[in-house]
Amino acid sequence: MENTNFSRRSFLQTVGIGAAAMGLPRVSQARETTEEAPGAEKRAVDRMVSRTEETMEEHDPDYMPANPDASKGWQPVSDRKIRVGIVGYGACHFGALFGFQDHPNVEVVAVSDLFPDRCRDLAKSCRCSKTYPSLEKLVTDDSIEAVFVATDAPSHARHCMDVLKHGKHVASAVPAVFGSIEDAGKLIEAVKKSGLKYMLFETSCFHEDLHAMRQAYHAGILGKLVYSEGEYYHYAEQPTDSYKQWRVGLPPQWYPTHSNAYHLCVSGESFTEVSCLGLPSLLQDLQPGANRYKNRFGTEIALLRTSLGGMSRMAVSWDTPGMEGEMGRVRGQKGSFAKNYHGLADDLPDFRRPPLPPNVPPGDHGGSHGYLMNEFVTAILQDRKPLVDIAAALNLTVAGVVAHQSALKDGELMKIPQYKI
Repeated sequence: MENTNFSRRSFLQTVGIGAAAMGLPRVSQARETTEEAPGAEKRAVDRMVSRTEETMEEHDPDYMPANPDASKGWQPVSDRKIRVGIVGYGACHFGALFGFQDHPNVEVVAVSDLFPDRCRDLAKSCRCSKTYPSLEKLVTDDSIEAVFVATDAPSHARHCMDVLKHGKHVASAVPAVFGSIEDAGKLIEAVKKSGLKYMLFETSCFHEDLHAMRQAYHAGILGKLVYSEGEYYHYAEQPTDSYKQWRVGLPPQWYPTHSNAYHLCVSGESFTEVSCLGLPSLLQDLQPGANRYKNRFGTEIALLRTSLGGMSRMAVSWDTPGMEGEMGRVRGQKGSFAKNYHGLADDLPDFRRPPLPPNVPPGDHGGSHGYLMNEFVTAILQDRKPLVDIAAALNLTVAGVVAHQSALKDGELMKIPQYKI
């Protein structure tokens, strides 16, 4: 497999204008930059305000700034503004990086972080004057209509349920739940009871290649998906800093959505069964007794059955240096997609991602941030189901929870709960 660790600029220089002329997607494989990602300490305190787009692109090759092409053809669906609260700045400033503050249909009215200095910086980044010391305080603000939860992963389900309980739409960083099938059941019931919008910000969904795969699938040119592969490689020799050190010793398949998206967010299917193998790791934080999860696996490889009878292999690895990022490929009965479409069809759909509002940057994770935020905002304005709704979010996440259980049982084939609205 060839190395995909290259910048957007170098790729464009390599392929020239041919791919763009044919409407084929550019490949963009991003490094992980979640709430407490490795290398977060190198990021600017305020990338949206004090850093120019040119400097940002040099700092992070996966960052895609706002540009006229990204917004070409954009049309507003409403003239009203959604009043949004944002919770969680973290070491890598995650709460500010999705561009809510730049959307013409959004007013960021309040922000929160448990650390006062981070809360202050989040407010500055989001051009917001109102702050709260916690999510629990922010959700009591009746002026807020929707909340973006960018807090620590163990708190996602609890925080989202609290937001919903207070009558607000909610978007969440990944994963939807943290190793708990019980929490999955509680969360979907909370969404159903509320009648509000829930969306998981799974970044792979708006990678250029995965978006193109989804367009190809729904155009019928892939046919039934027979096989897919997804990979999330994120090497960390030292334990990654995180709130209360929740990332230290994290079971790989508890963080499965970046890879699982390369089937589920293409087809809208679910995984029904899994056999997963794990390999004991050489890393210090994955030795016996070294982490709260009693986890010894640094790499877990899952073989899964899909709801339409296909097969999938999904890999998550913390302890294998080399090529990094989120990537995948799919094969169907009419065609396959690995960076580009290959198959029986001659009449190809438009693979380009939808236009963004002016001044909203595509952002990080392969240029996915702005698209996820815009999808959530537009779903609220149009009163429709968002792309990664609660059922999709749990199907993405819980498959990994069961996969880790299988790995602990030496690959035992296990049934995966199914979630539907």
